[in-house]
Amino acid sequence: MFKQSTPSSSRSTAIAGNNRSGWVKVTLGALVLALAGGSLAYWKISSAKKDEKKPNAEKIFEFASNDIALLGPRNMGLVIPISGSLRPVTQAMVKSKVSGEVAQVRVREGEHVTAGQVLVSIDTADLKARHDSQMAMVAESRAKLDLAKKNEESNRQLLSKNFISQTAFDSVANSAQVSEANYKSMVAQAAITERALADAQIRAPFAGIVAKRVVNIGEKVTADAPVIHVVDLNRMELEAPVPVSDIPSVKVGQEIAFKVDGFADRVFKGKVERVNPAAEAGSRSISIFVTLANADGALKGGMFANGTLAAASRSAVNAVPIAAVINEGGQSFVFAVSNGKAERKPITPGSQSVELGLIEVRDGLPAGAQVIAVKADGLKHGSSVVVRDTGSAAPSAPAALPPPASSQATSTASAGK
Repeated sequence: MFKQSTPSSSRSTAIAGNNRSGWVKVTLGALVLALAGGSLAYWKISSAKKDEKKPNAEKIFEFASNDIALLGPRNMGLVIPISGSLRPVTQAMVKSKVSGEVAQVRVREGEHVTAGQVLVSIDTADLKARHDSQMAMVAESRAKLDLAKKNEESNRQLLSKNFISQTAFDSVANSAQVSEANYKSMVAQAAITERALADAQIRAPFAGIVAKRVVNIGEKVTADAPVIHVVDLNRMELEAPVPVSDIPSVKVGQEIAFKVDGFADRVFKGKVERVNPAAEAGSRSISIFVTLANADGALKGGMFANGTLAAASRSAVNAVPIAAVINEGGQSFVFAVSNGKAERKPITPGSQSVELGLIEVRDGLPAGAQVIAVKADGLKHGSSVVVRDTGSAAPSAPAALPPPASSQATSTASAGK
């Protein structure tokens, strides 16, 4: 059945629709508020967790009393570390004195040679031809000299009988003198060609070992060209730089002990033979030269040696354990303890004694300063430091030896300190 709507029923329908729309809006608003509240609560919880992870205390480094050393005077022997390459005292690059073609090479690298032994022979065909020609000229000048001498003697007899004038005799005598001078000149030039023939045989200047052969058979060489390098290994020499400040303690004749790469268990000894009178340009060091006997030929040229030179004893030098000194970026420094803080102090190190484990501090620290003598990872300038008493008295002088590796600093975090 068909019904016709009235105005009142239309209004009722509209009101109901509006009510439903309002409830939807209220529901959506409540949902938005709930989500916002949940996000805020999650943010607060996350922030709280992050705050819990943040450090709320300063890192404190704890050290035992024997980990701290005092800078003070110590008696220590001066031991100067040295290093350098070895080289034979006697060595020579033998050179050719004449030009020509290499006819024979009689030695090879590593072979022993005696003084005067022929090493290389140069072809002598041209040299011999020059020498023969010169000897012929010597014979010719000798014949002319003999004739001039006879003429001089004949004219002297004529002069004694007044058959010729003094001027005529002087002319003949002068010719004889010229002939004698020419003869001497030819003899001298013949000696040069004879010497060149002898120089074609290149000989060893001393007994030694062939270190290098530069030429081979058939090669052309010129005068002053190197052909053979000979070395004598009986005496070796080491050149080492020494700081200028330590040179007054170095004396000629002092002994030195060192080790060479490749000879782990063998200690070599030598003596200071010379000290350079001037410092090297651009450095504050002076070279010293140490020689040693090498009768068995064990040492070779170019080997690297490390050693120590026991110089004169020194007393009353301010020193700290070697372990206390840190080298970084070309600068040496220590960590001093002052008012519960670690302070980085640049220093000027001096000589050191490996046996005593001490190093001299020449500048940068006042006497009596406390320095940390063990490794502490993370320690920096301004770090808080606590020194725990281990039952022994506080150290009054640097430790004689570096502390063992097991003695290390420990760090703790404390909120109340």
